[in-house]
Amino acid sequence: MTNGKEIFTNEIDFSDYDKQKDLTVMENRYDKYKDSGIAWIGEIPEHWEVRKGKNIFKLRNSKGNSNAILLAATQKYGMIPQSQIEGVVQVKQNTNLNTFKTVHKHDYVISLRSFQGGFEISEYEGVCSPAYQVFYSTIPCCNYFFKYLFKSYGFISQINAFTLGIREGKNIQYEDFSLMKLPFPVLHEQQAIADYLDRRCSEIDELIALQEEMITKLQSYKQSVITEAVTRGLDKNVPLKDSDIDWIGKIPEHWSRNKIVRLFSIIGSGTTPKSNKEDNYIGSINWIQSGDINGGYIENCKNTISKTVLKEYSALKIYKAPFIIVAMYGASVGNISISKIDGCVNQACCVMNDTEQNFRYLFYSIISVKNYLIYKAEGGGQPNISQDKIKNTWLPIPPLAEQQAIADYLDQRCSEIDELIALKQQKIEKLKEYKKSLIFECVTGKRKVS
Repeated sequence: MTNGKEIFTNEIDFSDYDKQKDLTVMENRYDKYKDSGIAWIGEIPEHWEVRKGKNIFKLRNSKGNSNAILLAATQKYGMIPQSQIEGVVQVKQNTNLNTFKTVHKHDYVISLRSFQGGFEISEYEGVCSPAYQVFYSTIPCCNYFFKYLFKSYGFISQINAFTLGIREGKNIQYEDFSLMKLPFPVLHEQQAIADYLDRRCSEIDELIALQEEMITKLQSYKQSVITEAVTRGLDKNVPLKDSDIDWIGKIPEHWSRNKIVRLFSIIGSGTTPKSNKEDNYIGSINWIQSGDINGGYIENCKNTISKTVLKEYSALKIYKAPFIIVAMYGASVGNISISKIDGCVNQACCVMNDTEQNFRYLFYSIISVKNYLIYKAEGGGQPNISQDKIKNTWLPIPPLAEQQAIADYLDQRCSEIDELIALKQQKIEKLKEYKKSLIFECVTGKRKVS
């Protein structure tokens, strides 16, 4: 088994990146600069031009494509075939894609999420939703230079001034973009900047992926520490017996077992009030959803409901903290938390409370069964852990004194592992910020590439 110390020592020294960033910005600058006249850019190299979007690009209004593949916008991969995106409702097989907008390779697309992640470039021939706006370059330029420009934080901040709020996002009109002033280096510099950013961003992405891999290993290690403690105990020399529980195997000879339904006096769920009444969600009563279940402690939630709603919906009740809560379906399916706040829940949550056993031990014991619950869940793309499956799940039950000792042990060990995970998450954020800064500095001429 990999231990936390081994994962922690597989480290990267990020100080070199900070030093490199500072030195490169100071040393690799152009000889002369001028005011670009663009507030979000400031100064640009003296020999760079400034051009309006309409003098570089043109809106594409045609429909259909000889290669009729439906493309969708993603902030990470640009325009890609919709069939490659999980969780997206696919179009019907008999849909006439020739009524959709044309997208050629190296076209750019403005989507309803461009206010978050900029414009997307397409590496594919295909078609896209009529809700998208497609445009293309009309003069010689490096498409990948503008790919990076359109993903820079300064550009994204600027286009947000043009957004129009709609139900599923914010719309940015091509006409507004076409009047924007953009930096325009000579062609060979555009290419050099794009090549440099391809190389450096790839390096940064590899470092981010390595940190994410370490986090995954630490999370798996944490799960194994919990499972071992709640199924074997802390004394490795005690005799074992068969638990007759398929997900556990052997447990200490003096332990017992029991179903969750017999361990808690309160097991319940909730519902979702109608959203067409705005007053329903204006109130002081916490309303916890599956998305609020973070795997640790819940100290606040995104939504609240009114006292009137509580009276109108018999399925809603206020659960008193602390209580254990499990996400039965949705993106966070299988996540388990302890709520430190009183509140109601939606129908995707299962609440457990009021027990004669050690509360924290049962919390860890239920965490240990998470993978088993997901394995037993119903449904393909959207697994569903029913409340009945949770109620009928067996847990190992040591004597109360051992439950307390195991809970104390796991509090300490999990806290240590969580600290390591938090450090790596901080490093990921640091790398992402460095990447954003690098892109902005290069596409605006603050950094001269070689």
